[in-house]
Amino acid sequence: MATVGTGAILLPNVSFGNETSENQGNDNQQFSEPSRKLSVVDDVDVIVCGGGPAGIAAAISAARTGAKVRLFEIHGCLGGVWTAGLLTWIFDFDKPGLTAEIRTRLDERGARRGTNPWNFVYEPDEMKLLLEDLCTEAGVMVRLQTRLVAAYRDGRRLTTIITESRSGREAWRAKVFIDTTGDGDLGALAGCGWDIGLENDCPCQPLTMNALAAVRDVTLLQKYISFYGGDGIHGEKVTNFKSEINRAGIDPSYGAPTLFNVRDNVVLLMANHEYGIKPFDADAMTEATIRSRKEIFKIARGLRQLGGVWEGFQVIASAEQIGIREGRRIHGRYKLVKNDLVKGARFDDGVCRVTFWVDIHADTKANNDKEVISTGGIKTLPYDIPLRALIAKDVDGLMMAGRCISGDRMAHASYRVTGNAVAMGEGAGVVAAIASKNNRLPHEVEWEEAREVLK
Repeated sequence: MATVGTGAILLPNVSFGNETSENQGNDNQQFSEPSRKLSVVDDVDVIVCGGGPAGIAAAISAARTGAKVRLFEIHGCLGGVWTAGLLTWIFDFDKPGLTAEIRTRLDERGARRGTNPWNFVYEPDEMKLLLEDLCTEAGVMVRLQTRLVAAYRDGRRLTTIITESRSGREAWRAKVFIDTTGDGDLGALAGCGWDIGLENDCPCQPLTMNALAAVRDVTLLQKYISFYGGDGIHGEKVTNFKSEINRAGIDPSYGAPTLFNVRDNVVLLMANHEYGIKPFDADAMTEATIRSRKEIFKIARGLRQLGGVWEGFQVIASAEQIGIREGRRIHGRYKLVKNDLVKGARFDDGVCRVTFWVDIHADTKANNDKEVISTGGIKTLPYDIPLRALIAKDVDGLMMAGRCISGDRMAHASYRVTGNAVAMGEGAGVVAAIASKNNRLPHEVEWEEAREVLK
């Protein structure tokens, strides 16, 4: 890795004008990209890459602990899968700290459906506003529409990241970095080892494109809407809804198509799967996005043509980002494994208590037709995620939170839901702040110090 000193740094960049003589005569398979010096835009305590559930939690908790924090997000809003992905449905959220605060703040805005603190429906655009308010109140410096493109180390220590945005190519330094990209982009760029799917070659859990739809009268669709009124039945409603899609002559790619009532006559449609896609394969992601949006509209039009209670069924917004269930798992200083779930592992440095089961969506359409979702053949007990699983093994000064933490595929299929992402982010943010303010690395901070802050 390149060694980073002070002041400007020499990094690859695009050329302007004519190609250099170095490239003249080269074959068309390679291009030697010229370099230039970039001034460091800012130097903060903590940089968080990814503004999804884990990222906003990490940034807010770090800022509240006294750190100067920057948060970078690729989309035009905070929230990740909650907002750009139109998830609208939260699991494993009955935890203390920021999860409880978010529930309360959603209730104050009338933006949550249901009384169960563990799982509920929320309004995605109200969530956008809430997360912006929380970050602003905490003093987090947020940058939207900014993509992480490179990471540089001094020896083992991560010191600098490079971003691209409307402002061009920029360099940023911090004492501690947190990867909350979901897919482990920062860890991979920094040179960390990582796993994905089965034996690093997938198959990964499928992608899902969500969409909001307007209906003529939601009260006429109660037998098809999961947890109508916020609480209650799911499986029977899925069966009923799938029968209606089949009646329209459509076999959905997802064997458990679901409707949620977001508010009034607005519902969330979750009805498709895209199989075998690696989230860092841009061409495959593009093709999957196009196919899935086409399928959503096919289903919506098919239902509308049935008439009756489906009269006027209309997609009003498809997600900006197709939902990703499984990306890179960055190697950490502890790796959560299947046996930790089975025995209900407890750790002295337990950051988060997980109460969600193993949830593995079928990896092909053929398998989906046999078994839509599997528990992997195991029964889980509530277990802890240790701080060590949130600290990179191969790079110093780097933490992770969310689904890109260190674990095997079975453990990942449990801890990946967003209630756990928030709790992990909150813990990582406090540890990062303590480390940065005391000139230590994250692995040098005892969890007991962070626990005192979180009380």
